[in-house]
Amino acid sequence: MTSLTLPDIASQTALHDIPLYWVGMCGIALPVVINGQRLAATADAGVSLDDGEARGIHMSRLFLALEVLDSQAVNPALLKEILQRFLDSHDDLSTCAYLNLNTQMLLKRPALISPLSGWKSYPVEIKASLENGMFHVELNVEVEYSSTCPCSAALARQLIQQKFVDDYVNKTLQHAEVLAWLGSTRGIVATPHSQRSTAHLQLHIREDGDNFPIEYVIDKAEKALGTAVQTAVKREDEQAFALANGQNLMFCEDAVRRLHVALKSTSAVKGFNLKVVHAESLHSHDAVAKSRWNWRR
Repeated sequence: MTSLTLPDIASQTALHDIPLYWVGMCGIALPVVINGQRLAATADAGVSLDDGEARGIHMSRLFLALEVLDSQAVNPALLKEILQRFLDSHDDLSTCAYLNLNTQMLLKRPALISPLSGWKSYPVEIKASLENGMFHVELNVEVEYSSTCPCSAALARQLIQQKFVDDYVNKTLQHAEVLAWLGSTRGIVATPHSQRSTAHLQLHIREDGDNFPIEYVIDKAEKALGTAVQTAVKREDEQAFALANGQNLMFCEDAVRRLHVALKSTSAVKGFNLKVVHAESLHSHDAVAKSRWNWRR
């Protein structure tokens, strides 16, 4: 029986001599180990197609280069090695290689007062590139928190003051009566609006690190913001959270400035691009603020 050679269509000449800055695959499912956690992830893997006459790249070679992620923990050095394999397998076609990993980092968080605790999921993206010999790695993390509007809080306090004046004008104050008034909807006629908010952290990370400072960055961000969203709670935890929100009033501008100060002092971070989004409960639009430091883009 005659054996036929399998055709290699990708090696054919392109109809149009046009180089392409990125060609590859998106949404590749694979497991990864990051900072000791084995996680489900998706990968986007690609290279530049610098030879404008080449019809295509060899995508299967990129796919096979990712197999090392099954057995080795992800760190900057491993990502650089994978990107170099991308380029070695496309020696005459490409000078730039790219790899993005998207996953969810699970961290167990304690309640504010009670002994309860629960898991929180943090979206994480690791972006690595090797462009003309220059290696670059970026860590993107999302952190959710609660924000209470300072303006709304001031307006609510004014309404409560006015209600107190209306109810007790020309009346002798009785301690028990005032205490009951303060604990009733008749007295506390208004509350400030708060909303679930999200901090989007894009961080330039040191390329020589042994791992990714994901948990450290999340802890720094949540401490700076002050009112991270909770997991399992009892009534005492919910009350403590209400107190924390009342003592932690902030506009989106306040939030992003707090993050700027906290992350600029982090030695593992070389630069950042920050965005906070307050999903307004008053408006149909979001309130957004951005800040950056030593950001190359």
